[in-house]
Amino acid sequence: MGIVVNLDVMMAKRKMSLTELASEVDLTLANLSILKNNKAKAVRFSTLEAICKALDCQPGDILEYVEEKEA
Repeated sequence: MGIVVNLDVMMAKRKMSLTELASEVDLTLANLSILKNNKAKAVRFSTLEAICKALDCQPGDILEYVEEKEA
C-alpha cells in the first residue's frame, strides 16, 4: 500500500470542508480531492506545509506508511 494520505481524517477532526481547505491553501478543489482520495503520486513540501498550517497539525498526522502485504 505504501504511503496513505489521511487528509479526510484531519479535516473531519478540524470540522473543515474540502472547499474551505482548498481556498485556505490556494489549491484547486480537484487537486486537493486527488490528494484526499489517495490518488496523488507526489506532494510538494510547500503544499504539505500549507495544509499543516491550515489544519494546525503535523505532516505525520496526514501521511502514514502502511507496509505492503506479500502475496
